[in-house]
Amino acid sequence: MKLRFAPSPTGLLHVGNARQAVANALFARRHGATFQLRIDDTDSTRSKEEHVDAIRHDLTWLGLEWQESFRQTERLASYEAAAERLRASGRLYPCFESEEELRAKREQRIRQHRPPVYDRAMLRLTAEQRASAEANGKVPYWRFRLTDGTVMWDDLVLGRTQVKLPAISDPVLIRADGTILYSFASVVDDLETGITHIVRGEDHVTNTGVQVDIAMALGASPHRFSFGHLPLLLDEAGGKLSKRFDGLSLRALRQDGIEATALVSYLARLGSSEDPHPLSLDELAATYDLAHISRSAARFDTRQLLALNRRTMHAMPFEAVSARLPVGATPEFWSVVRGNVDMLNEARHWWDVVGGSIVPPPLEGEGAFLTQALDLLPEEPWHRETWHEWTNSLREPSGRKGKALFLPLRLALTGEEKGPELSDLLPLMGRERVAGRLRMAAS
Repeated sequence: MKLRFAPSPTGLLHVGNARQAVANALFARRHGATFQLRIDDTDSTRSKEEHVDAIRHDLTWLGLEWQESFRQTERLASYEAAAERLRASGRLYPCFESEEELRAKREQRIRQHRPPVYDRAMLRLTAEQRASAEANGKVPYWRFRLTDGTVMWDDLVLGRTQVKLPAISDPVLIRADGTILYSFASVVDDLETGITHIVRGEDHVTNTGVQVDIAMALGASPHRFSFGHLPLLLDEAGGKLSKRFDGLSLRALRQDGIEATALVSYLARLGSSEDPHPLSLDELAATYDLAHISRSAARFDTRQLLALNRRTMHAMPFEAVSARLPVGATPEFWSVVRGNVDMLNEARHWWDVVGGSIVPPPLEGEGAFLTQALDLLPEEPWHRETWHEWTNSLREPSGRKGKALFLPLRLALTGEEKGPELSDLLPLMGRERVAGRLRMAAS
């Protein structure tokens, strides 16, 4: 068994790509299969080397390991050899129509209330007509002649699925400039590198029908591959997630402080009835089953991801995050704040609270109370009970209790209405810093 993840290096990986990568990697891990990383870089005008590097970096960050890797530009001779076989069998034929001519044909068929499917006019081209076109400087592009049947398979996610080939235009496999298109190169790669299972997005269902037909034309069995098509991802409001991909690139999520464990755990369970929990790759793979994924589109909810990220960080030891915390941060600091941050970069604020400088918000009408609190501030050394001793000493002289007592102090000392327990924060802050903030907020 062998699976593959085949991104195009035309941009950054986003959560839609990552979901497919996770699905393939976990499925392979569960079944002891090989996981292949293929870089689909035949589009030379859009592919960039920096994106190749970013893809590898993102997958490594997720913890996904591949056993094989290659780039399609390394296999151009294989594609040309396969193309020659299709030309020899009459399945790959040259075309000379311009985009304007094709557009006019489509518009005419629509006016006639006919499907805008390519009319295969170039199949009737004689050798003399082709020679004349080439003599006039025209360079052919190449279409694949589809069969007239229906391709059917038992999809690992969608169940019984079919694609009616007569409803599809013969696809262009090779452009006039010689560029090999994805739908062709992918089939040749999958056949020649031994791929057995193809797991990708539901938007590729039609491509699957076409690619099975190409594979059969190259001598493969119609059941050579097993397919699983993951339903599309939607945003929280049910809209297309593709419009928001820039903000949901793996690079952006990583920079924002999302943990790889949280993201992989979330994507592994997304669209299934199983609740996500922060789990290792081995734990996720042990029960990963494509049949558990709903056939309906799934919603990518950033709030759920943040909640899972919080749970992930709450369980992470100091050693796992120390290199990414502010310089000087201690195990005691991490123990206090880790349950109160959704993303790791939020720890910077709490480090400023306990070890740096912040400007408390204006607390109108609280000056006298804060001055009173300063006067009753205990001497050091401080410990976890200092906060309770201090606030207890303030109750009677201030006449305050509950929120009226605690909230002004929290705002003056942290600048936030919520956060870690002040009984834990106070010893980390120290008397001098606390006194300074009380004076500033009271003035």
